Amino acid sequence: MSTEARGPISQFIEKNYLHFNAAALVDAAKGYETHLTEGGKMMVTLAGAMSTAELGISLAEMIRQGKIDIISCTGANLEEDIMNLVAHSHYKRVPNYRDLSPQDEWDLLENHYNRVTDTCIPEEEAFRRLQKHIYNIWKDADTAGERYFPHEFMYKILLSGELEQYYEIDPKNSWMLAAAEKNLPIVVPGWEDSTMGNIFASYVIKNEIKATTMKSGIEYMAWLADWYVKNSEGKGIGFFQIGGGIAGDFPICVVPMLYQDMEMENIPFWSYFCQISDSTTSYGSYSGAVPNEKITWGKLDVNTPKFIVESDATIVAPLIFAWILKQ
Repeated sequence: MSTEARGPISQFIEKNYLHFNAAALVDAAKGYETHLTEGGKMMVTLAGAMSTAELGISLAEMIRQGKIDIISCTGANLEEDIMNLVAHSHYKRVPNYRDLSPQDEWDLLENHYNRVTDTCIPEEEAFRRLQKHIYNIWKDADTAGERYFPHEFMYKILLSGELEQYYEIDPKNSWMLAAAEKNLPIVVPGWEDSTMGNIFASYVIKNEIKATTMKSGIEYMAWLADWYVKNSEGKGIGFFQIGGGIAGDFPICVVPMLYQDMEMENIPFWSYFCQISDSTTSYGSYSGAVPNEKITWGKLDVNTPKFIVESDATIVAPLIFAWILKQ
């Protein structure tokens, strides 16, 4: 594809990113684009604190333009995009975070700031503001004997319009809002370790809400298995992994589960794989494993296009998305 058809970011990438991780970035982006052009679908997985890094600015547009078919994310990324939407002006940047003493960190806690690297999320305006509204939706479902997945409850609160009074960023930069509007499939493994998961657990412990009102990780896996079978024909489904952790580990396992445990011998492998990670290749670390290791686990085929960009995902992911969006 000629650079004339693309915007200045893509032209810059094509001219300058010629070697090493830069070249891997270009190869991965072109591979993603080819996969979609040939009729494939794509899963994107979000680990780390990508929502707080404001990946929504580019991720929301990817969702709107149909470049993503399903997302797997941590509970933190699910909620933190909404927190950024409703409490952005109250966030506190700490550029000198490497110099903080234990007492400095304690002072942040005392002032209700929870730090993620150089950015502090305000407890009252973010966590508690969301809690106040989401509790009513949880409680209503509990009372009615209804059960939903974590992301479905978040979709309900976003689509209700209740939070619009608090919006502090342009709504088009919220990937969760874009996902809710398209009813994009999401799986959220290990949701319980997020802030909203902890809060939900507190209501269960206090006997205010039944644990079963929230659908579980096993149910997410069963749902994903059904989705994969229905969507993996033809070119198949690609796997674009941002970071490591459970957001990637959980969904990639659906293929060997279907093949080995469900004995569906014709189930296709993931048909594209890319991971952006700064995890060093190491001993026993799945996040640091090279893609070829996944062949031995029945996740990728010998001929699956495989890419790894060993760099900071907060820098790399928006650039790859810009390429795919022809920006």
